[in-house]
Amino acid sequence: MKNQLSRIILILAAVALALVFLYPTYEDYRHRQNILALSGPDSLIYFEQNEDGILQARLNRIKLGLDLQGGMRVVLEVDVLQLMDDVAKNKDDNFRSIVAEVRAESETNDESVVPLFIRKFQDRGIRMSRYYGNIRDSDELIAAFLGDETDKAIDRAIEIVRNRVDQYRVSEPNIQKQGGRRIIVELPGVKDEQEVRQLLRGTAKLEFRLMRDPDIAYRVMQSIDNFLVGKVAGDTAKPAADARPQDQKPRDALAELTGGATSAGSDTSQEGKFTQEHPFFTYVIPDQRNSGEGYVEEKNRDRVIRLLARPDIQRLIPTDFEFLWSAKSFSSSDGKKFYTLYATKKTPELTGGVIVDARASVDPEDNRPIVNMEMNSEGSREWARITGANINKRVAISLDNSVFSAPTVQNKIVGGRSRITGMESPGEARLLEIVLKAGALPAPVAIIEQRTVGPSLGEDSIRSGLSATAYAFIFTVLFMILYYRSSGLVADAALLFNILFILGVLAGFQATLTLPGIAGIILTIGMAVDANVLINERVREELAGGKTMRAAIDAGYDKAFSAIFDSNITTFLIGIILYQFGSGPVQGFALTLMIGIAATMFSALLITRVIFNLLTDRNISPSFG
Repeated sequence: MKNQLSRIILILAAVALALVFLYPTYEDYRHRQNILALSGPDSLIYFEQNEDGILQARLNRIKLGLDLQGGMRVVLEVDVLQLMDDVAKNKDDNFRSIVAEVRAESETNDESVVPLFIRKFQDRGIRMSRYYGNIRDSDELIAAFLGDETDKAIDRAIEIVRNRVDQYRVSEPNIQKQGGRRIIVELPGVKDEQEVRQLLRGTAKLEFRLMRDPDIAYRVMQSIDNFLVGKVAGDTAKPAADARPQDQKPRDALAELTGGATSAGSDTSQEGKFTQEHPFFTYVIPDQRNSGEGYVEEKNRDRVIRLLARPDIQRLIPTDFEFLWSAKSFSSSDGKKFYTLYATKKTPELTGGVIVDARASVDPEDNRPIVNMEMNSEGSREWARITGANINKRVAISLDNSVFSAPTVQNKIVGGRSRITGMESPGEARLLEIVLKAGALPAPVAIIEQRTVGPSLGEDSIRSGLSATAYAFIFTVLFMILYYRSSGLVADAALLFNILFILGVLAGFQATLTLPGIAGIILTIGMAVDANVLINERVREELAGGKTMRAAIDAGYDKAFSAIFDSNITTFLIGIILYQFGSGPVQGFALTLMIGIAATMFSALLITRVIFNLLTDRNISPSFG
């Protein structure tokens, strides 16, 4: 027993870890069942009272793919050929003929457009410098330029789509690049096809807005905070049909923010008293540098959004004043994620249509990332006026009402060339470049494929997948017991642990379970007992040779190890290849297959051996058929 102690501790630790990872999935299932059991206002009250737990469980549960959860899958294609047409100069009949040929060929294959475009020029003996760059530029230099512009156009389209999907508040979206010009967007739980098409194909709205004065921003936040605790009445005018008391509005707004808990109750701690006296500032933390910003923890963002959208709260906000959210979250020192709430003017000073170019670069003086921005003549005049009148004030750069940056105006900028500083990394500068160019030379985006999976079809897929898994498991269990008797029962016990570990890893790494993934689990069931079959047959041979039970078991595991390891490692390598070069369903299958192989090695070689050793230590001889 002492020899097995370290192995037993390792097994128990793995089981405990898997159960910890799977607990949020159980919690999410329990919450969903409770909500389904309620109706009308009761379900809304339950959600508000348990919002934190529901959101946390949903965040950490096993993610379900589109084929299991239902929703929409959209394939977008960026028209990079149109982009190259737009940036060309001196276009003539030869150029238009090449564009037409490339467009016709690109519609029948998935070859990257840029190499095909360049090859057409080379076949005709036409230098590309006739239409791009300077007359002395080589074809290789122009090809590199077009390739870079194409990559940036696709990155820009992906960023715009991701920003809009984030604002659409879709849970667990999947946005990925496919090939040289396509983007796959999977939106679980979404049903409105027309709304999604409008969301993905609409023109990006890039705006430059002046930030409101920090004192004004704080006073607006203070008025909301006072209103929530009833210190000021606000504008409580109501329709005639609303017969509620005058003080009902603040209580409703406070319940909207706190999820139904309108007071801190008996909590007399300093934190509890602050929550009672300043509920808004409990959820929206003002910037101590007096910048007019507020910080909201990610889990509270939806609550603050709902609060600020209320008519009674909107009446407390000045006419030319609007709260905008940061596009990205940031992490605090304790690992919590926060979003920034910016106070801006409602009317933009300038829109993105005036931007001609934007380039991420590095400041030669201090090696810090910067973005150089260039505007057209109209934008240059307006930008000079705006920057001249607002020196030392901040300008929020927003795309589709999400703020990506809020730099400070250092001086009056004439000529339309600006340099934006303050980025923490080259990646952040690259992102701002993409955002700024969203309003300049946009490549058209077309929806070339759209599929909708209904929730009922997803539920049918789950039932079918679970049924197939159950049948495979039952058949395998019965076969092992009938053929190997007690040793088969040990293999079946290891099989249960194997499935537990697979699901635990999926939940722990927040991987997505798809229908092909369920097929991978079913395949893993067969592969798991295959390892035990090799071991059991080896033990049989050793017993037939006259060895004792313990010696036969040790020899069986030692001799079967090489065959088990070789067969599993080759399958694992195939899984890596499938995951690397496959997409969608292929990746789902490969992922669960690789996890299953690792779990199989652990359960077949460690768990079953520990069980056999514990049995022989107690003088119990298992049967090997």
